[in-house]
Amino acid sequence: MRHFLRCSLASLLLASTSLTSLAAGKPVSETTVVLVHGAWADGSSWSKVIPLLQAKGLHMLVVQNPLTSLADDVAATKRTLASAPGKVVLVGHSWAGTVITEAGTDPKVAALVYVAAFANKDGQTGGELVNAYPKPPALAQVRDDGHGFLYLSAEGVQKDFAADLPASESAVMVVTQGPLAASTFNDKVTDAAWKTKPSWYIVSANDRVISPDLERDSAKLMKAKTTVLNSSHVSLLSHPKEVAAVIEDAVKSVDASPMASK
Repeated sequence: MRHFLRCSLASLLLASTSLTSLAAGKPVSETTVVLVHGAWADGSSWSKVIPLLQAKGLHMLVVQNPLTSLADDVAATKRTLASAPGKVVLVGHSWAGTVITEAGTDPKVAALVYVAAFANKDGQTGGELVNAYPKPPALAQVRDDGHGFLYLSAEGVQKDFAADLPASESAVMVVTQGPLAASTFNDKVTDAAWKTKPSWYIVSANDRVISPDLERDSAKLMKAKTTVLNSSHVSLLSHPKEVAAVIEDAVKSVDASPMASK
């Protein structure tokens, strides 16, 4: 009985210590998760994933992309990488797949997670990737603001971009979307990070912004650990638990790697 009480007390103390560490904001992993948003969005597009990962005690940073060019978005991402402690799991949604493909060669980056995202080859532009597949419905809803930046119509956001979100949420996204410079579709990746970094890919099976076939083919090309969700383009908002689980899996893989301790 005394042995049982001692074991139970030890278990309670261990659990209490773990909870205290989380409450104090102490990360349970030395790996940092860096989240990069895509076009027609901003850093708040990760707002449902962030608390789930924080609850696991993970340290995170979010990049705010200017969406003005691939070079500018890569520069913003690298500034964030420079401030990240330890190894990094670099996560990109949509257009940010191109960004992390270019920025992910940074030596801090230990793994890549693509969420319904582009994964360009060396020398390949986003436009070339899009044109290699049937035109997705959302492209018919793209509008030019007259200054070289593209945005989605309200109908495009609600019916194509975020069709599986409540109307109240997609209505907010209509007015908070980040316009993307049209010229970005001609920007080329120089050295694709996924060639040398382990990769995870989340396919949105009901995507109307990026062809689901493009996503599946990209995941296969990268030999990525792949998850398929019955989701719109914004699985990070409509399926945050599943997206967070994939990111956590990538972190655990990095932590388990011998390189993680070096």
